[in-house]
Amino acid sequence: MTDGSMAFPGTTIHPTATVEPGAEIGGGTRVWHHSHIRAGATVGAGCTIGFSVYVDAGAVIGDRCKVQNHVSVYRGVVLEDDVFVGPAACFTNDRYPRAGPTEWAVVPTRVRRGASIGAHATIVCGVELGARSMVAAGAVVTHDVPPQGLVTGSPARLRAWVCACGHPLPGGRDDPPQHCGQCGCSAFAEVGP
Repeated sequence: MTDGSMAFPGTTIHPTATVEPGAEIGGGTRVWHHSHIRAGATVGAGCTIGFSVYVDAGAVIGDRCKVQNHVSVYRGVVLEDDVFVGPAACFTNDRYPRAGPTEWAVVPTRVRRGASIGAHATIVCGVELGARSMVAAGAVVTHDVPPQGLVTGSPARLRAWVCACGHPLPGGRDDPPQHCGQCGCSAFAEVGP
């Protein structure tokens, strides 16, 4: 266990959490009960790491991310800033896993800025989730998701578009998005690099 006030000034780390020496955690981040952050992991500033979250060595979590309960972020996974990961979402990092002593290689996965992943979704390694995209609860993502795309199902398919505010845009998958009915902004006006 690591006392967050001593090892990571400006953080809140629950006494039941394990933060290994060599992990990096930014100021203002909160790590909750029974979470484990490995040496070599990077967690940015202003994040919330929920109950029983595992962050592997080499995994990267950007600033202001919220990783909900029971999520494992494995080596090779990069969450850019402002990413939301819902409860029990699952990342993989090996395309051909075996229990025995076989050769395996980490296949990187990148979740771009502002993307949201719903509860119990599975993100198969090697994909990129575009900026402010949204993965529905329970979806199984096997291909890249475009910026502001909404994917659902197993395997996940593009169904619609979402605004930067997160609400669905009028029209369907093949309709060019116009304006958000919720916040009124132009469909892709606020998407940055």
